[in-house]
Amino acid sequence: MQPISLETLLAGVGREVGVSPWRTVTQHMIDLFADATDDHQFIHCDPERARETSFGGTIAHGFLSLSLLSAMAFETLPPLQGSTMGVNHGFDEVRFLAPVKTGARIRARFVLAEVKARPSGWVQVAHDVTVEIEDSAKPALNARWLTLAFVDPAAA
Repeated sequence: MQPISLETLLAGVGREVGVSPWRTVTQHMIDLFADATDDHQFIHCDPERARETSFGGTIAHGFLSLSLLSAMAFETLPPLQGSTMGVNHGFDEVRFLAPVKTGARIRARFVLAEVKARPSGWVQVAHDVTVEIEDSAKPALNARWLTLAFVDPAAA
C-alpha cells in the first residue's frame, strides 16, 4: 500500500477512509487470547457449557475484537509518508454492542475523525471505528481510536 502525504490525510477528515477485509474469529484465536490474558471465563472457552447460555455457544472476548483493530488497520489504511514509527495512543470511547460468536466474520470500518500534526513530528490520528459482524444488524463495537505516527521533522 502506497504511503499518503499529511495533506492527503488531512483532506480525509470526516470521511470513511477504509473497510477491512472480513476475518473469521475462531475458537483457536479465542483460546490463545484467553491464555495470553488469563481470562478463561466459560463463555469464551467451554463450548459445552456456553451452549447452554443465551449465546448458544462460545463468544470472543470483547478485548479480542478490539485487539484485532491493529491488524485490520494495517491491512486497510495507508501509512503516513515519512513515518518511521506508529503507536497506539488509546481510546476516547469504546462500546461493546453485540457478542462475536465463534466462527463469525468481522471487519472494521474506519472514519477519519481528526488529525493533529505536532511540531515535534508526532501526528495524532483519531478514527471512529465500527467493527461489523457479518449478517448482524448490530456491530460488535464502536470506538474512537487514537494513534500516533512519528514523522522525523529533519527528514521532511
